[in-house]
Amino acid sequence: MLDFSNTEVAFISKSDRDLKQAYLLFKVIASPSIVRFGKWATTLALRLHLPITGLIKATIFKQFCGGETTHDCEGRIQELAAFGIGTILDYSVEGKTSDDDFEHTTELIISTIRMAKDLKSIPFAVFKVSGIGRFNLLEIASETSITPDAKTQEEIATVKSRFERICDAAASNQIRLFIDAEETWIQPALDAWTFEMMCKYNTQRAIIYNTVQMYRHDRLAFLKKQAEAAQSQGIIYGVKLVRGAYMEKERERAQKMGYPSPIQPDKASSDRDYNEALRFMVANHAHFALCAGSHNEESSMLLTELMAEKNLENSNEKFFFAQLLGMSDHISYNLANAGYNVAKYVPFGPVKEVLPYLLRRADENTSVAGQTGRELGLISGELKRRRGK
Repeated sequence: MLDFSNTEVAFISKSDRDLKQAYLLFKVIASPSIVRFGKWATTLALRLHLPITGLIKATIFKQFCGGETTHDCEGRIQELAAFGIGTILDYSVEGKTSDDDFEHTTELIISTIRMAKDLKSIPFAVFKVSGIGRFNLLEIASETSITPDAKTQEEIATVKSRFERICDAAASNQIRLFIDAEETWIQPALDAWTFEMMCKYNTQRAIIYNTVQMYRHDRLAFLKKQAEAAQSQGIIYGVKLVRGAYMEKERERAQKMGYPSPIQPDKASSDRDYNEALRFMVANHAHFALCAGSHNEESSMLLTELMAEKNLENSNEKFFFAQLLGMSDHISYNLANAGYNVAKYVPFGPVKEVLPYLLRRADENTSVAGQTGRELGLISGELKRRRGK
């Protein structure tokens, strides 16, 4: 019987010291005022070139990242694999703007694909399109009412060429590839380019996966439309289903620019549509491959029940669950222990350059109601269980 409250399974890979360190970190993250101060102090210290990298690396980086390089991540990959959990190597460096940086990122992502070919414990590769091309070019590519000048068209073509090189590498190595969702005003280009690659490579099995954010109120209708398109093209539509990551930015932009917010009115609506999307894709599993990226216990349990109703084996290769490293181990490890396909997102990159990602993780744990308290309660319960042995 699947039981997400089983902390013995959830923390089987963690020593008492690991758990105590994680407890202290989540205790700090639980305080919004401390997180705000920590963000300010960290940014200031780095600007002043103070030696705080070691402190970051020993605390929040250790909890949420695999290492600074793919080589550094090998120990974490092996540790997860020992308990039946795959790794998704996520190059989490943000804010680059030069073509040299974009080329470097493209080659690095392709190197993670080659690494995945050699290691069965890496079931997916992943990338953000804004990591391989300038954001404003993706905006222009997404705005169908604009005809860009020749130079801009050439620049967009260069970004798309990098995109296609990564997809080609995934297909030639037979490694599933997630293309991350981003802001609504650049998403149309990403959806279109991703579908092109699906039509090329998803004829036999899902290689290319689009990411669908269900905190958008239009995404359930989008999924249903994509199912029809996939069926007409004779392909399998790969989906990484998430709730989403740009809510405040989306609402602020919509208000500032005077258009209706693309975001659901409340969390209950996001949860409803997420679960409806699970039901729809399992009901139409001949046309979909799904990775449920979720830290939500109800949605994770629902997917297991839907699979059972359709007599789909726990290990069916078209169904995966994914969580972020350092979070929701009670979901990841208990699912893996029950024979489901599970993978952890393992971010990597130089400490200073991954800091924006880490600060978002801290914000997320602070702002999502009950999330930090849940982590603290589970860790505390496991430490008590161990003391009671």
